[in-house]
Amino acid sequence: MDISTYSTGVQAITPHRLTAKEKTARDLKALRESCRDFEAIFVQQMYQSMRKNVPDDGLTPQNNATRMYQDMLDAELAKETAKGHGIGIGESMYNQMQGTIKKK
Repeated sequence: MDISTYSTGVQAITPHRLTAKEKTARDLKALRESCRDFEAIFVQQMYQSMRKNVPDDGLTPQNNATRMYQDMLDAELAKETAKGHGIGIGESMYNQMQGTIKKK
């Protein structure tokens, strides 16, 4: 019995070539994510700078665990801040750079 007589329902895998429109959409999506990530990093640095300028009240001990927690908290707050429109830096970068992708 020949195995080729059985139908598996699986089509042969052929490489899918993206159209120009699909490539542009993919690149714009990647650009938006990169701009959002950049904004999150910027906001995180801003939060860390603000935290350094707040005087220590002595209520909580400042040790490695506390600093690590505060760094993780700043990172998550920055990610949440950058979602959507964020503070506008990522959106401005995206608007400025999207023209280079559309010209390709």
